[in-house]
Parts: sequence; structure tokens; C-alpha cells
Amino acid sequence: MERRTIGAATLEVGAVGLGCMPMSWAYSGSRQRGDESLRTVHRALDLGTTLLDTADMYGPFTNELLVGRVLRERRAEAFVSTKVGLLVGEQHIVANGRPAYVKRACDASLRRLQTDVIDLYQLHRADPEVPVEETWGAMAELVRAGKVRALGLCAVGARGGRRTGTRLYDGTIRQLERVQQVFPVSAVEAELSVWSAEALDTLVPWCAARGIGFLAAMPLGNGFLTGTLTPGEGFEADDLRARHPRFTAEMMAANQPIVAGLRRVAHRHGEDVTPAQVALAWVLAQGRHVVPVPGAKRGRWVEENAGAAGLRLTPQDLAELSGLPPAQGSWD
Repeated sequence: MERRTIGAATLEVGAVGLGCMPMSWAYSGSRQRGDESLRTVHRALDLGTTLLDTADMYGPFTNELLVGRVLRERRAEAFVSTKVGLLVGEQHIVANGRPAYVKRACDASLRRLQTDVIDLYQLHRADPEVPVEETWGAMAELVRAGKVRALGLCAVGARGGRRTGTRLYDGTIRQLERVQQVFPVSAVEAELSVWSAEALDTLVPWCAARGIGFLAAMPLGNGFLTGTLTPGEGFEADDLRARHPRFTAEMMAANQPIVAGLRRVAHRHGEDVTPAQVALAWVLAQGRHVVPVPGAKRGRWVEENAGAAGLRLTPQDLAELSGLPPAQGSWD
């Protein structure tokens, strides 16, 4: 697989990563199977998908434990990204950016992941009660201690700008500029896909201008852009899409022209090319510093996603995809 670099530290990863969250968190619990997930992570590494993206809150904790079982055997082949800063309660999630907590959480993640060092340690969400510089400073100390190689900031869910009339990621960029004064940012993770392209306005160019890697979260639109979901089929109660405005039967039907556009482009490249591969190739075409991180919990989806790294979209393809109708249904 093609390799790409993340940040000024030139951390090298496969061009397509693997989001491990669906194996343990946020999607249909009845379809989560540990042994199959282990085989999926192994298959990803076989294909050159080296970036494994997890977080301590996924499960919570069980996702890191799962990834750790693979790392115990294949640490040298993997690039491990995990996150800190969110705590899961019974019915809520809260931020914790206190320096002492960050250091304890890192040690716990290292134990669960069965590794001596985390390649990319991301701040999952800033704590409104703690200056972000203090949290970032504690994370920087972990780099100096040899427990972490590089730092990143996760901007998934940072959508407050829509309510204030500012651009979507203006607040994220201000936050990044603050922490850059403390220790270099190597990567930013935020949503980017054919139907959620807002990061292209400011955040992706901001990262490119500073040599910062961009990890594209939800590049397949939570599965919608694969073309495998049927409007009205419904989701299990524990699946995040069951409460998502874009995944009502009405909105899924209204957004089918987006999938149809992906299918048209896929057809031009061959019978075996899928809408999901076109969606990922579009993300890859947004910059050499961009690495899509699609979530998957089945080996066949990992194989399909990895195949997107070799798909080269033409200027005609990109123009057609840029001209697709905007998605209907608010994320907020």
C-alpha cells in the first residue's frame, strides 16, 4: 500500500487507516464479535493498513484491550493512535483534561495496548474547566518521557461554530494555535467525506500549510456512502445512527443521489470498484497529508477499503463528485 507521512516528525503510515471503534463501541452491539475483530485487525496489517485508531473511551477500555492482543504479536508492523480526555459515565460523557489524569490515563492505555510507546496520542476533547495549554503540556511531558512519539488533536464533534454563525472549525483552529505554542501538533483528526466536506474550507488547508497530518474520520459517512444501507431498514437501539438525523428513512432516501453519483464513478473504473472505494479515493485526493480512517469490523470491508489506495480518480471524476447535491439532514 502507498505510504503517507503524518506531521513534521515524518511518521509513516499506510495511506488508508483502520478505525477500530465499531468493533467495541457506538454501532450495533449484537454484531460485535471479538474473534472476528481480531482477525480483521490482523488482515488490515497484512494489507499494509498500519494506522490503528482507537481510544480509551471506546468500550470503554475494551477496544484498547482488543488492539493490544494484536500488538502483542505484531507491534513492529502497526502505528498506534489512541486518545485521552473523555470519561464515559452511565448516561453521559465528560471531559477530563487535568494533567495528573492525563498521565495516569496514558499509563493505563500503555498497559491495555501491551506496548511501551504510543505512536500518536490525541486529545479527544478539551476540558472546558482546564486551560488546554495545561493538558497539552502534560501530554508533551509524556513525549519527553518516551511514552508517546507524537501528539494530535481530535476535532470530531467540534460543531459549535454552526450555532454561532462562524465557520465550522474556527474554534478548533484557535485551539490548535494555542497548543502549538506549547508543543508541535503532528496530526488533527476530523470528519471529512463526500457528504461532509466542511473541513476543506479551513482545517485541511491549515494543516497542509504547517506540515500537519490530517486523519479523516467517518470518510464513509458512518456507512451511508458504501451504498449498502437500505432506507427504512432501521438500526439497533445502541447504534448511534438510530438517533442521527441523517439516518431517518426519509433522509436516507433523500440522500440516495449521493450514492448514485459514487456508483457512476465506480462503474467507469471497473465492475469490481465499489462506491466505498470511490468515497475513500476522493478523500485521498484532497492532499498528500490526508489519511482516511474508515471504521470496520469485518475482514472483507478492510480488504475493500485497502483497495481504495490504488484507485486514481480523474479530474472528471473529482468534478462530478464535487457537483453532487449537498447532503440533507443536520448532524447537530
